[in-house]
Amino acid sequence: MNIVVLVKQVPDTESVRKLVPGAGTLDRAAADGVINELDEYAIEEGLRIAEAHGGEVTILSVGPARAAESIRKALSMGADKAVHVLDDEIAGSDALATSAVLAAALQQAEFDLVIAGAESTDARTGVIAAMLAERMGVPQLSLASKVDIDGSSVTVRRVSDEGIEVVSGSLPAVISVMEKINEPRYPSFKGIMAAKKKPVQTLTLADLSVDPGVVGLAGSVTSVADFEAAAPRGAGVIVKDEGEGGAKVAAFLAERKFI
Repeated sequence: MNIVVLVKQVPDTESVRKLVPGAGTLDRAAADGVINELDEYAIEEGLRIAEAHGGEVTILSVGPARAAESIRKALSMGADKAVHVLDDEIAGSDALATSAVLAAALQQAEFDLVIAGAESTDARTGVIAAMLAERMGVPQLSLASKVDIDGSSVTVRRVSDEGIEVVSGSLPAVISVMEKINEPRYPSFKGIMAAKKKPVQTLTLADLSVDPGVVGLAGSVTSVADFEAAAPRGAGVIVKDEGEGGAKVAAFLAERKFI
């Protein structure tokens, strides 16, 4: 089974994230880059499926040169190889434009299953998996908390407001996963050393036959119209409980329309 896992490098959520004035894009150089958290669960699920059913795991990432750090970490977890789409023209692309680049890269790969995190911590659009499935003409199974492969079909379970939903589709397919699906493994020293020798193919827009006019800020259909820094957090309110603490808290919440 050929499994492709989408990996995005995002700014560390523990750091202060900033936008670039005038462009409205995330200033990625202002913070350390890490693998998007949900993508680590996608990597782990891809590895488990490959271990259970055979095959290989390919990491696919679109990003600047520094994204190679996250790609190598994904390889050190156990993935077999990687594809890095690296082109300055892609900078500033929104989700729709990014999905066009990813779809073009996937068209060059013989995949049975594409696995993505349900969303990224920088944009939080949660739409890439659906866009890819539409572009590739394959089923999409979203928000998986459990994945089962049986021959040429894939079944996922996901938690909804009504309970547990079970959804099935035929392979090839695109799935997105949640953090409850597994516990990502830590790269071992052996894995880190092995990752240095694993193949990483670097592709440009020209290699993928993607028109630069459909990507980047100019080619994106969405943009940031305006933004401003969040206001400093104000001082908290201390409620002394002298027998009426509960009532005071309730009044505080009601005043702010939380209850």
